Amino acid sequence: MGVYADLKDKRVVITGAASGIGLATAQRFLEEKARVMIFDWDQDARDKALADFPDLNDGVLVDVSDPGAVERAFSQVDDGLGGIDVLISNAGISVRMPFLEIPYEQWQKVQRINLDGMFLCAQESIKRMKPHKNGVILFTGSTNGLEGHPLYADYNASKAGVIVLAKTLAMEFAPWLRVNAVCPGYVLTPMQKSEYTEEMLEKVNAGIPLNRHASPEEVAGLFAYLASQEAAFITGQAIAIDGGETSGQYIKGLED
Repeated sequence: MGVYADLKDKRVVITGAASGIGLATAQRFLEEKARVMIFDWDQDARDKALADFPDLNDGVLVDVSDPGAVERAFSQVDDGLGGIDVLISNAGISVRMPFLEIPYEQWQKVQRINLDGMFLCAQESIKRMKPHKNGVILFTGSTNGLEGHPLYADYNASKAGVIVLAKTLAMEFAPWLRVNAVCPGYVLTPMQKSEYTEEMLEKVNAGIPLNRHASPEEVAGLFAYLASQEAAFITGQAIAIDGGETSGQYIKGLED
């Protein structure tokens, strides 16, 4: 059951939406009775998402780092949705690697997907929103874009760029367009599970004040709120959802 009545029938495009945070967000917007189209590069995951959630308007195979592919994908948005009200630009990749071992080709790939993809999808969306002077754009940033984290130099840099891009667009297109960056900390997604062993996950949890990872559904709930009129006065912000991780130094058991 939906929580935000104004999201009903909103035309929503979500990138990187065949798994993890993106898929949970697509499911949440379907619950809000929005009209949802998903973008993803993985055909098998896309096909499974469409089979599992038949209320999805469509699923488009697209490499968000390819300008031509993004342009073609938004032509399908025009055909399938007749426009766009909300963009949730979520597609991204992460590779855990020491800085001196990062090949330049990997650096470029991470920037192209994580930052260029946000630029391209936002540009196509704003072109369609501007004639009506109404819209919401939400980027998936990261707490890694708010502070340094070893072994993720390429990812961190890309997410810092996403956050400032969100702030810039919020200023440039105010007052009719709202733009925010949602900045998750540790979220228990398939990507996270592939990078971390159980022991590593437990060690991370011990350093988070709430002692756990977020669920993708919790992040999806924040996206729904920020897209709704309940958040009508929130724009240009990087909003952390991290269990208190970035609040300061956490010393477990200090209250004892």
